[in-house]
Order: sequence, then C-alpha cells, then structure tokens
Amino acid sequence: MNITKIIQSRRAIYPSQFENGDINKDQIYKILENANTAPSHKLTQPWFFKVFKTEHKNKLATEMVNAFEAFFNKKSDLKKKKIHEKCSKSNCIIAIFMKRDIKESIPEWEEIAATAMAVQNMWLTCVGLKIGCYWSTPKYITKMNHFFKLKKNERCLGFFYMGKYDHLNTESKLRKSIIEKTEWNL
Repeated sequence: MNITKIIQSRRAIYPSQFENGDINKDQIYKILENANTAPSHKLTQPWFFKVFKTEHKNKLATEMVNAFEAFFNKKSDLKKKKIHEKCSKSNCIIAIFMKRDIKESIPEWEEIAATAMAVQNMWLTCVGLKIGCYWSTPKYITKMNHFFKLKKNERCLGFFYMGKYDHLNTESKLRKSIIEKTEWNL
C-alpha cells in the first residue's frame, strides 16, 4: 500500500470491529519505533508509552473503572461492563504519555502536538499492518497518575486500543473539499 492510500485508509476502528488474531511483540515494536520518529521542537521527544496485553489489560480495565468512579464520584455497572469489554476485545492497549520538558524551553502545546504526531505515526503503521485502532482520551485519566507512576511533569494523553483489522474494506468518510479550506497566495 502506498503512503497516500495508507493515509486515506486511516480510520478509527473500535474494539467491537476488531477481528481475531494476535498483534505480536515485533509488530508492537515496529509501531512504537515509527512513533519515535515523529518530529519535536528542540528534539524534546516528549512521548512515552506503556503497553498492556494479556492479563495486564484486565488490571488496566480495573484501574480505569476505579478512576471513572473517583472522577465522577459514582458507580456505574454499565460503565464498568463497557470498560472491561473494550479492554478484553482489544488485543493490545497502549497508554500514551507526554513528558513536559523540565526547562519548559518550548510551549506545552508543542509537546502535546509532537506526541499527537507520534500517535499519528502509530495509526498509519497500524493501517499498513492490518491493525485497527483508535485513540481514546477519557476525562478520568487524571485519576490514574498513581497507577501509572507518573512524575510531576508527566501526563497521560489517553489510550490506543488495537486489534486485527483489514482497512481495505473501510468506507471513506465524506470530508469538505480542501478547496474550501485553502487560500492561495501565489
């Protein structure tokens, strides 16, 4: 698949759409290696990741439920079930983090943007490897810092759920024409 086809095939694919099959360690490593090539101002390279597979997904799901309950100050059997199902249907979940430059030599938004570019590289790599994925950023992740053992200058930017999926069968989403979004000053 050429790069234009990969970019145009990229879609959010949810755990309910994932197909059977394993995402092996070599594939995960390739996805993360490509994430690591994202650009960052002054080469701060603010991204880092934590990978959850097998029984570790269950521990993550339990912590997500605890964080949800703490954030919203309520229990919800339905939400608990949905979180556990989403995690169990995923073959792999990667938690996405941003480490703020201690010197704060660049604006925080640039480090967040750099991390987002790393995630875009992950997403495009997944398309090429026939892996479906999506990036979720629940409000309650702020209640998970202790679980992730985050330092003061680190924060979780969400979860990247992954499962086998062939993107060739994915329909294109209608987008406004780039002509409507471009002003030419030649």
